[in-house]
Amino acid sequence: MITLYDNPFSPFARKVRLVLAYKGQPFESIDALAREHHEALLRLNPRGEVPVLDDGGFIVIDSSDICAYLEDRYPKCPVYPRGPRQRARVRAWERTADSLIDAIVHDISIWGWPTHQRTDTPPDGLIEKGRSALRKIAAQMEEALGERDFLCGELTVADFAVFPHVSSFRALGVTIDAATFPQLVRWIRRMRSLPQIEDDLAYVKQMAEERFASGAASPYEGKKIIWRGDRLEWLFASGFHEWWVAEREAGRAVVPSSV
Repeated sequence: MITLYDNPFSPFARKVRLVLAYKGQPFESIDALAREHHEALLRLNPRGEVPVLDDGGFIVIDSSDICAYLEDRYPKCPVYPRGPRQRARVRAWERTADSLIDAIVHDISIWGWPTHQRTDTPPDGLIEKGRSALRKIAAQMEEALGERDFLCGELTVADFAVFPHVSSFRALGVTIDAATFPQLVRWIRRMRSLPQIEDDLAYVKQMAEERFASGAASPYEGKKIIWRGDRLEWLFASGFHEWWVAEREAGRAVVPSSV
């Protein structure tokens, strides 16, 4: 039996859930970022990050490693193409989703998180710089799609990795309109029509209502934010290192440790 140390809202966990659903593999989900399960997560991954996969006692950490493992372990309904060049393109888009798009979305969305309820405002220019970067990525996706149905031709892990991030663009003030991005708009509609995506979006909405709309106390950490390398890299490269240092000094920024 597969156990996924999960979180409803993590794009990395969503990617893995989508791959499991596409392959038809049942699994038990544990919301490991909730305080009641966090110690169990730390025993498996000292960095305290999700997802972590437990396949009958065999542990796999990191969403990309998990997806590659699932592809080898459960080859039905492949999410990686066989050709080496096509496979390289898929991995490149997966890496873009995991290391760049995630970093931008994370860094400019903090003030909208229902878990933290921040009373401060973003540093000047951060939101605008993030939106501009996301529009450039949208343009790259538009070019990559061309006349294809999916990013690399057939449906792959690249699409499952990118979609959870793109689905948040509108809430972040990045409009994907048909006049500017006709292929991307069609891709979004095509992705939303997939049963795996439909189920995941419904699950995320349900969990948001249960966790935050019911009036109950949040089960998650509400002050500190864990900053991993890619998110720091984009923030620092964009010129906001002084703001982060102030966050660190205030005890709101944490860097994960592997030990």
